[in-house]
Amino acid sequence: MLYPSVSGMAIASVDADGEAIRIEARCTAAGAACPICGSWSQRVHSSYLRFPADLPSAGQHVVLALRVRRYVCSTRSCPRRTFVEQVAGLTRRHGRVTERLRAALGAIGLALAGRAGARLAKLMGITASRSTLLRRLIDLPDPPATEPRAVGVDDFALRRGHVYGTVVIDAETHQFLDLLPERDAATLAPWLAARPGIGVICRDRSGAYADAASDAAPQATQVADRFHLWQNLTSAVEKTVAANRSALRDLQPDAPEPEPEWETPAPLEPGEDDEEEDPMGRFAERARAHHALVHELLDQGMGIRHFARHLGWGRHTVQRYARAARWQDMVKGRKRQRSSKLDPFKPYLEHRWAETEGQVTVLDLHREITARGFRGCYSTVRDWARHALPKNNDGFTPAPPPPSVRQVTGWITRHPATLSEEEKLHRKAVLDRCPDLATAADLTSSFAEMLTTLSGTRLPDWITDATDANLPGISTFAVGLQGDFDAATAGLTTSWNSGPVEGTVNRIKMLKRQMFGRAGLPLLRKRVLLT
Repeated sequence: MLYPSVSGMAIASVDADGEAIRIEARCTAAGAACPICGSWSQRVHSSYLRFPADLPSAGQHVVLALRVRRYVCSTRSCPRRTFVEQVAGLTRRHGRVTERLRAALGAIGLALAGRAGARLAKLMGITASRSTLLRRLIDLPDPPATEPRAVGVDDFALRRGHVYGTVVIDAETHQFLDLLPERDAATLAPWLAARPGIGVICRDRSGAYADAASDAAPQATQVADRFHLWQNLTSAVEKTVAANRSALRDLQPDAPEPEPEWETPAPLEPGEDDEEEDPMGRFAERARAHHALVHELLDQGMGIRHFARHLGWGRHTVQRYARAARWQDMVKGRKRQRSSKLDPFKPYLEHRWAETEGQVTVLDLHREITARGFRGCYSTVRDWARHALPKNNDGFTPAPPPPSVRQVTGWITRHPATLSEEEKLHRKAVLDRCPDLATAADLTSSFAEMLTTLSGTRLPDWITDATDANLPGISTFAVGLQGDFDAATAGLTTSWNSGPVEGTVNRIKMLKRQMFGRAGLPLLRKRVLLT
């Protein structure tokens, strides 16, 4: 039997030809209940055939011809005069597919979304478009509501840089709880207020989430995520390093010098043109062969248009070769050098390099010509010096440029075990040279120890030390911790964190790639909750 679990239906016949299986069945119930008033009726009005689509069987289509009866409602006050009986587990009112086909389409849509699900359904012998699969997916019921004890809250991007929403998960079971259309306090507060049993809220440093938790769930303990705390500290350290950028350089006082005469290049004399060697390269060889071919054919009396059609060249290309007296002229025109804004300063750079015997850095040269009116960037001077300036014969290597702000920030904020020996030496040299950066490194190390050992009870002392240090960036970060002191202390003391929420955001990104732009947030929410 094809329908062993369906009661209230009897199969009259099963016919199988080469293309489909036709099943004729009828309802066997003694009566039916009115869908409006619920009264039971056994008075038959009429009957007709329904043809709900069903799952294929053994690779063949199934045609179900189900005879149902229309009953007359026995309640006079009921607005429904007649109604049709339904087979539980098989049909529903106004449904054109069986319940098991509907469930199969919903499962395929949940797993693969629209296009991929439609391809799989076609292989299974089910005819369904991607839009049908998405409708069946949206029709699936939401999972049963739970009363979480701890939740995690974070934002996610519907359109990066334009539209953001809020994802809420159970911090204990890591299950999705809901997706909210905005990431402000007005959207999150009603959701939290409807669940008074929440005792812990894990969040980032967002002020909107903090305000929503304080207003709608005052009984809950807010936990600032440790990763975001460390991320905020890293940004503060970067600002501190940027404020002490001058200490990273070995600056020498620049003595005022008169404007050198060689900064303006002298123009060439009218007849001055040194002989140059023949150009080399693949283009030069090709130009030599083409120039010889063109002039040979022209000497034979072939016209330019006929010659261009014969070789498939452009007429103007043939004309350029015909007008060039030598093939070298074609290559010289191609290799015409462009003027550079560095040209007026090249004599000065060469003089300074020779004067210091190559012991001046390119960065110093860039500063010197910038003071004299150069408006280019450092990379322009560096690239020119790499190819034009002579190399030292005594093995002396010019001093490298000073470390960047990002490099020094990494040396301070990274774990010492992950630094190479060279990076450790650079870190020690920088900290010895700048006391403010040494203080910043000590504060960063103590905060990292609090974070890894969950010793948040030391946070008040750390805030005091950081505030008294009066360092740009770190002191501001410490003042900000005072406004979020309870949540920061909980984040540095308890084991709660927002790691599971970040993982769920990555899962949302995967689901978005499968169906981005289809049906909007309701479809995405359904897949997130049921996946």
